[in-house]
Amino acid sequence: MAELDPVRRLTVLAAAIPGARVASRIVGAPFDDVWAVMSDLEGELGRFQPDLHRVRITRRDGERLEAVARSRWGMRARFDVLLRPGWCWMQSRFLLIGMAARPDPAGTLVALTGGIRVPGRAALVPVLAGLANRRAADRLAARVTARRT
Repeated sequence: MAELDPVRRLTVLAAAIPGARVASRIVGAPFDDVWAVMSDLEGELGRFQPDLHRVRITRRDGERLEAVARSRWGMRARFDVLLRPGWCWMQSRFLLIGMAARPDPAGTLVALTGGIRVPGRAALVPVLAGLANRRAADRLAARVTARRT
């Protein structure tokens, strides 16, 4: 059985979540440069995820983390995080953020999903989810470019 690359894994996982939308794009930079931005949860995540203001890691155990995030509107959430090269899955009681990346001949292919979770169901509220994820992917590309110059 072939193993799925992180972007394909995120796409398959999101397809199983009602309301989830995945935004993907090529970022014209090497994987290491792109993943340095994507995996910098405390420094960069709030700069490219439109609804986040600040993230603070509260516990680390290898690739498993706990984080507390604040939204731009002051709401707070505690996330369970799985972070490994090319893969980040953040889940709180009401929010979900998924990020994946893999090398591509044109740079790095990135994929983002996430949104507001429906309490008691494995579903996301689809309102604006696709637009927010596309905006995050565009902002991510801009952050990578800014850090490289």
